[in-house]
Amino acid sequence: MAHPKSRISKSRRDKRRTHHKCEEKTILTCQNTGEAHLMHRAYYHEGNLFFKGKMIAEFEKEEVIEEDED
Repeated sequence: MAHPKSRISKSRRDKRRTHHKCEEKTILTCQNTGEAHLMHRAYYHEGNLFFKGKMIAEFEKEEVIEEDED
């Protein structure tokens, strides 16, 4: 089993790890719908499902009938 010949200081170890950080996710604006969304992901706009600027699935809006209580 390998063992280090000498101890690496905390500062030297942390300098090496400075590049290990999260990157921000890229958000794009669709040219067709104008909706902001993540890259390579499907997104909803006005109740319809879009991917790459094209409508994949169209959903019908359900009408809600409210009853008046007298």
